[in-house]
Formats: sequence, C-alpha cells, structure tokens
Amino acid sequence: MPNTDFPANQDHGRDDNLDQASFFPGGAEQALIRPGQEHFIADTDETGLGAVDAVADDSAPTSMWGEAWRDLRRRPLFWVSAVLILLAFALAIVPSLFTNTDPQFCELSNSLGDPTAGHPFGFDRQGCDIYARTVYGARASVAVGVLTTLLVVIIGTIFGALAGFFGGIMDTILSRITDIFFAVPLVLAAIVVMQMFKEHRTIVTVVLVLGIFGWTNIARITRGAVMTAKNEEYVTSARALGASKAKMLLSHIMPNAAAPIIVYSTVALGTFIVAEATLSFLGIGLPPSIVSWGADIAKAQTSLRTQPMVLFYPAMALALTVLSFIMMGDVVRDALDPKSRKR
Repeated sequence: MPNTDFPANQDHGRDDNLDQASFFPGGAEQALIRPGQEHFIADTDETGLGAVDAVADDSAPTSMWGEAWRDLRRRPLFWVSAVLILLAFALAIVPSLFTNTDPQFCELSNSLGDPTAGHPFGFDRQGCDIYARTVYGARASVAVGVLTTLLVVIIGTIFGALAGFFGGIMDTILSRITDIFFAVPLVLAAIVVMQMFKEHRTIVTVVLVLGIFGWTNIARITRGAVMTAKNEEYVTSARALGASKAKMLLSHIMPNAAAPIIVYSTVALGTFIVAEATLSFLGIGLPPSIVSWGADIAKAQTSLRTQPMVLFYPAMALALTVLSFIMMGDVVRDALDPKSRKR
C-alpha cells in the first residue's frame, strides 16, 4: 500500500520556498509579488500619523456665536455697515464733535446761501445751517429707532415666548391678540393716535405709539423659534432633570431662539427710523423744536426745483442710516444661519 502522506514532497515544497526566499532580496513576501505589483510601505515614523490625527483636548468648543463672529469678520459688507452704524450713533450721542454751530440758529439773510467756510452744505430757506441740522437730526431719528426697537422686542418676546412655550389656550389667546394688532397698519395707526397728542408730542410719545403697534412681527418670530427650540433634546434632558418651566424657558430655550429675534430687530430698527421720519414729514411726528431729518425733508420740498441740495443732505443721511441697519441685518442673518454657511 503506497504511503499517501508524501513527507518527502512536503519537505521538498518547503525547501523550494526557502530557496525562493533566499533568491529574492526582499524575502518570502517579495517572492510572492508578481512583476508590476511592487509596492512600497513607508515606516510609521515617516508618515506622521500621530501629528495628523492629534486633537487639542484643551481647546474650547466653538459656539454658534463664535462661528458667527468668525464668519462676520470675513465679510466686507459687515465692516461697511458697522462703520456707518457707529457714525450714526456718534452723531446722535456727541454731535458737538462734528459741528459747533447751533442748528436752531437761523438768519434770513443766509436764505438758500451757498456753502461757505464752516458751513459746507450751505443754508436752507430759513437761513439755517444744513450741515448742523443734518448732524443734530441724527439724535432724534436714532433715539426713536433704538428705543422703539427695545420696546417692541420686550413686548413681542414676552407674547411670543409665552404663546410658543405653553401652547394650548394661552397660545390661542395671545395669538388672537397678536392678529388684532397685526391687522392694523403701523403708519396709519401712528397717524391716527398722534393726532390725539398735538400738544404733547415728544420722542417718548412717538416711541410709545410705534412700539404699541409695531411688536407683532417680533411676537410671531419668537413664537415660531420657541416652538422649534422646546422640542430639542437638551430641553427634554432639562425637563428630565427636574428643571422648572421658567428655567427651561429662560436658560435653555430663549438663548437658542435669540438668533432670528436679533436679525429682525436689526432690520426693524431702520424701519422705525423711517416711520419716525414719515410722521415728522407729515407734520404729526416730532415738534419743530426738535431737529429731525423728516421735518427738514418736509421743509425742503419748496426748494426742490431751485435748490435740490437742501433736500439731498438730510435725505442722504436718512437713507445711509437705514441702509446700514438693513445691511447689518442681512449679514447677521447669513452668519447665524447654518444652512447659508454651508452654501
């Protein structure tokens, strides 16, 4: 019976492999590689995988606001609008840094006079310095815009946050109240109400009137943002840990719902400046004792054909101020919107 183990053949095959391994310089592994399949494996020290995969454990995580600021810094439109806004606030807070002329001082002998030294914009029909009135006009317009925006943000945020967070009957009642005010046009309501305060028209009066009828958009935006944020996992975790409703709303929901509110507030500030200028243009806004861009534009109508520059300067100041807030709102919206950052 022949032996089926073939020990000699097995030893002979092992000897052949050893002979091939000794023949090729690369050893046994190189002997099994066919021509054209040669490859090179670098040493671990040469690849530097440790440096590539290393993560700094001590670095703080980037928040949404940190990423937004990093994105804003790279946008030229942000810096342009920021400079214009800072200039508008500087004119409103310290107008004496830009001119020493009293905007209320007028001489009829200078009526529609050309620009002179110290009066670069010339004079209006009453002989008032146009440059001084343009500078001091920023105080009333910016003050009304800022104060009205703060008022509508407070009212609208309270209504929207309560309606969106609690829902149910409270959401129904607050939403119907919001719809009632939303159905009333802002400028029309302000015109009607301001007619009741002909003898007591001040900046506070204009702010209150615009604020009472201008908070509805903020309320709707806040309601939608709160309804979206309250269903997130971090709110569920806070509820499971026993956090109160007030703490969940103020500490967890509102900070994450603030982005759309800030964006709309930036744009709304310019809108309220235009609303104040419209009321002053119609003669039912600020009294003549307060310098306003809208009032100066209204007075310059009679000189539009002969001296258009009398109207140009206050109108240009108003347009640039409003445009700066609109541009700022656009860039802030793009920076706070993750989808726009991906695009």
